[in-house]
Amino acid sequence: MDLALPTGPLAEASLALARTTEAAPIADHSVRSFLFARLLAVREGSVEDDAYDEGLLFAACVLHDLGLGTQAAGRARFEVEGADLAAAVLTEHGVPAADVDRVWEAIALHACVGIADRRGLLTYLTHQGVFLDIGRVTVLEAAAVAPVHAAYPRPAGDTSVRDAIIAHASRSEGAAPPFSISAELLRQRRAGA
Repeated sequence: MDLALPTGPLAEASLALARTTEAAPIADHSVRSFLFARLLAVREGSVEDDAYDEGLLFAACVLHDLGLGTQAAGRARFEVEGADLAAAVLTEHGVPAADVDRVWEAIALHACVGIADRRGLLTYLTHQGVFLDIGRVTVLEAAAVAPVHAAYPRPAGDTSVRDAIIAHASRSEGAAPPFSISAELLRQRRAGA
């Protein structure tokens, strides 16, 4: 299992931004999401696909929860705010507009079950990596997952992502539109679930 993370100015800026604006468990979730996405890409043979770009995959996965960090305004869904913040980072680093748009879409749709897997390889892998980490997808063997959890452990009983989504959703109606994951988690919290 390759645990090495991409290097270079964009990768380093992406990781630094996640680590300085998100809670540590959320930033680690983002790194695990990338490692799982890459592992899935290798398993499925996607790394040979012309659409596979590890640098963009790293940016999409590592930046996918920026909307839960300190830079998010709380006026729109966390997925969209995170996508907007990530697009600004990629643009600052000279990433072509078409690739910025691909990363924006991957982040904005990362929580959209049934949609993300139809929007191209980058969006599919980002979604799958995120859902592999939260345990909603289990297509990888335990032996493949164990080294990732050893390198980037998840605290037992960690609810940091859920709590951050609820906190963000509480900030405005626009942050928790009806039928979104944010609105549902906020509803559950208010109902005492």
